Amino acid sequence: MKMRVLTNWFVLVVFAFLLSACSQESKVIALSGNTMGTTYHIKIMPGKKAIDGKALQVRIDKALEAVNDQMSTYRPDSELSRFNQMSSHNTINVSPDTVKVINEAIKLYKITDGALDITVGPLVNLWGFGPDKRPVTEPTQAEIDKQKARTGIQYIQIDGTRLGKTHDDLYVDLSSIAKGFGVDKVAALLDEYQPQGYLVEVGGEIRLKGTKDDHQAWRIAVEQPSEEGVAVQQVITPGDMSMATSGDYRNYYEEDGQQFSHLIDPRTGYPIKHRLASVTVLNKDCMVADGYATAMMVLGTKAALALAKRENLAIMLIEKRDDGFKVFYSDAFKPYVSVK
Repeated sequence: MKMRVLTNWFVLVVFAFLLSACSQESKVIALSGNTMGTTYHIKIMPGKKAIDGKALQVRIDKALEAVNDQMSTYRPDSELSRFNQMSSHNTINVSPDTVKVINEAIKLYKITDGALDITVGPLVNLWGFGPDKRPVTEPTQAEIDKQKARTGIQYIQIDGTRLGKTHDDLYVDLSSIAKGFGVDKVAALLDEYQPQGYLVEVGGEIRLKGTKDDHQAWRIAVEQPSEEGVAVQQVITPGDMSMATSGDYRNYYEEDGQQFSHLIDPRTGYPIKHRLASVTVLNKDCMVADGYATAMMVLGTKAALALAKRENLAIMLIEKRDDGFKVFYSDAFKPYVSVK
């Protein structure tokens, strides 16, 4: 098997753009660290209220650590891991945050006609994008059907802060939405300080508020899908919004000359095969933008644009063409596009 796995460089592009614009801003508090198997970068422009950067970072790290303890599938004692490990005869009490994220995921599942499904993990693993080894051969339809039978949002039961399931093998993975939630948690913490503005980024998911130190709006560079290097496709001015980006052009493997995307369509059980390379979603809540970005990649260009029109969503799509790339904007996204 010929295998090739590429990682998303979106964060590098964003911060190369932002750091050049902020290098002279003496009042800026810049914080960074590690969380959720990735990194975070935060820039805060203090307002009238003084901010102790070191004390703030302790609070931020504690807030993000709490999200990991609630929703990580890599921590065996997290709330989500304990839910996944239990049988259908039991229930578990979890935090209001975990319930909030699962409820939002269920809502997005319904809006996207099943394109976002937090129970898709067994299929992701079957195709070689989970903790198990990559398959030597392409899974058979029987193998796909067997793992697909383990999925289903309808098997999740919620009663207040108690979670249950009606299928022993149900496995919930919140990675498609939890990073965005982490961004929202940090943003809520920063709001307590009444800053002039801030930028919060966790693993490429972003939330913005206010202005930079020069009182100019934040401008974000969106990467052009390419394996050749880093290039800016579009600069946008999101205002007080969150932004999430999803793409398949740097995370796949090849077998016998055929590419297999890491994005699995939970409705079919197969990796996506359309030509949509990248999706950028703007929304007030980063958790929501994060979930929609994954769903849009599963849906493909035509269905994603139709969903955006129906729900008045601000999205930017970059589709692979034989002669390059074609960019599509929903009507709600166009006001945020900056002139280069």
